[in-house]
Amino acid sequence: MGILSTSVSITQYRVEGRLADPVMETVRAALNKHAVDDIDNEASEQVIGWTPLENPFAPNFDSADIIIDTTFVFSLRIDKKSIPTKVVQKHFDLEMKRRLKESKRDFLARAEKQEIRDRVVNVLSTRIPATPNVYDLTWDYEAGQLWFFTNLKSANEALESLFKQSFKLSLVRLFPYTAAECSQDLSGPEKDNLNQLKPTVFME
Repeated sequence: MGILSTSVSITQYRVEGRLADPVMETVRAALNKHAVDDIDNEASEQVIGWTPLENPFAPNFDSADIIIDTTFVFSLRIDKKSIPTKVVQKHFDLEMKRRLKESKRDFLARAEKQEIRDRVVNVLSTRIPATPNVYDLTWDYEAGQLWFFTNLKSANEALESLFKQSFKLSLVRLFPYTAAECSQDLSGPEKDNLNQLKPTVFME
């Protein structure tokens, strides 16, 4: 989901930690190192990486604009291949019949069947393009705040993992409880009371 969409879903995060100076070069180097790869002609089923906001299908951060004022702006891209089950079954059956005919046998062992299925999936994966999904984010480095433009669970989990891997910083997802916990306005006793809160059960 993009920043410029007519309607957006947003997940807010607090960024824990600081980067080594110079920050701009550190961020750009990390983005380049973990930029998304193209798997259209490979057997890989999924790839996750960073891509520029302005040019999400040609990831190159050397010349990309990644900052507006004090806010970093870039995107997470998840490319995934999905082969229909019936297509896999079709090619599996054809390969099974070919193998039986060549070996002049009536049946194949379980290990042989699994080997055939794995090879069929591998070959088909190199023939189909991956479906790209792009999710924009803004990261106010000075404020330690990040907005991720989706609430999709799998995308958020991918973001949290890749962000830590790329920048060696942790993301804390903000919802009412964590937002209150991270607040600088609470006194010590108030934080103690917050830690003792329990969810209210509205239905039994």
